Amino acid sequence: MATAELAHETDFDGWREAARRFRLSGVEPAGARFVVAGGDGSGSLFDGDRRGPSDPSRESAFTVPKAFVDMAREVILHRSSDRFDLLYRILWRLRDEPHLMKVTSDADVADALERTRNVSRASHKMKAFVRFRLVHDEAGETYVAWFEPAHRVLEKTAPFFVRRFANMRWSILTPEGSAFWDGEILTTGPGARPEDAPRDDEMEAFWKTYYASTFNPARLKTKAMQGEMPRRYWKNLPEALLIPELIAASRDRTETMVDRAPSAPNLKLAGAVAPEARAGGLDDGRITSDPTELNQAIRGCRRCPLWRDATQGVCGVGPVGAKLMIVGEQPGDQEDLAGLPFVGPAGQVLDAALQEAGIDRSDVYVTNAVKHFKHEPRGQRRLHKTPNAGEVTACRWWLDQERAIVRPRLTLTLGATAAFAVLNQKVAVMKTRGEPLPLPDGSRAMVTVHPSCLLRLPDEAARVRERAAFVRDLIRVRGLL
Repeated sequence: MATAELAHETDFDGWREAARRFRLSGVEPAGARFVVAGGDGSGSLFDGDRRGPSDPSRESAFTVPKAFVDMAREVILHRSSDRFDLLYRILWRLRDEPHLMKVTSDADVADALERTRNVSRASHKMKAFVRFRLVHDEAGETYVAWFEPAHRVLEKTAPFFVRRFANMRWSILTPEGSAFWDGEILTTGPGARPEDAPRDDEMEAFWKTYYASTFNPARLKTKAMQGEMPRRYWKNLPEALLIPELIAASRDRTETMVDRAPSAPNLKLAGAVAPEARAGGLDDGRITSDPTELNQAIRGCRRCPLWRDATQGVCGVGPVGAKLMIVGEQPGDQEDLAGLPFVGPAGQVLDAALQEAGIDRSDVYVTNAVKHFKHEPRGQRRLHKTPNAGEVTACRWWLDQERAIVRPRLTLTLGATAAFAVLNQKVAVMKTRGEPLPLPDGSRAMVTVHPSCLLRLPDEAARVRERAAFVRDLIRVRGLL
């Protein structure tokens, strides 16, 4: 039996070196044994090995895919006692089965991938459920947390807390190791005991009050909640003491919420809704040639549900009779708050490109295919969501009236959604960009990218290249006018 002694439970480098030597010596999985120092057994790397050190004449070196190395780094953190044996078994097979890592139905590979997912989940839970408590030492304020991770993920996850809490000193204590951040250097140390961490602090009562006040009994799904916040973590969470009581009282609280009279509407927002829209008016099919009346109706639009979560309908801006109309996808976060199109980051990109192309924005009518901001909340942010075909079709009523009032000679569509709204068909933006397309009213349309896509490009070289192409499209627009 070939035995390798590892320095500690997560000694990946030690396992990799020993496994490599085992494999080059032809030690089959059944004859390989990995033990942790101070654990089950000890001795030299090849204690009891009949084959001796590696013999290159019998086994030539070989490489393994990066996917295996990355997976092995994660599986090493799993608490299962046979994880070293599983990884060596896969390593043994990779020489003759170089594509084994792609066979996810293989029993060994599937087992290792499942353990990788378990480790990833344990790291995620640590990020979610570590609770720091304030203490004071000779250097001032510091924060200490006790946590019992499902797997050995402390060193893997500690850098997250460095990024998240870079400006405060903190310690995370676990049974098998500890992490310390002094504001400049992250260090690790030995394991600790629960009594080494504080049990509460002065902020605990405030946190419990906040948690109880934001608990929504009408949306309670106990199994889903326990799936995301398993009971094993409750003992270290201050809010956990409230959960059983909140669950027990959820039915009564739900009935109270249902029976309560509806809250009064926002009078300021209600006053901004056009009387014509509330009474039916333009939204029911009447057409107008008055841009003021049209804008009032757009602010009160109820043609699709997007108005419910938006601040206001955002109307087009620009002179009636403009030769050029630019149509974007929808208002963004800043446009929704300001009530004006293209005033956020994408609008700044558009303004600079128009100026470089020799087009005065004040001569352009700028609007959007969809008039309300479609988004989903993510903490305190509102993240953009692409409107679907039904929402674009519902809003085409307003876009058609804008085009009938402005009567542009050329309509420039920014992105696929705007192109669909104007052309009434889906087009491939990159294949059709820059080419004039006829419209039924005798005018023309041209398709290009949305300036927001330039902001999402991963590197500076790509941004410079694609911005130059965008400016060329605008120069082409100026030529067509």
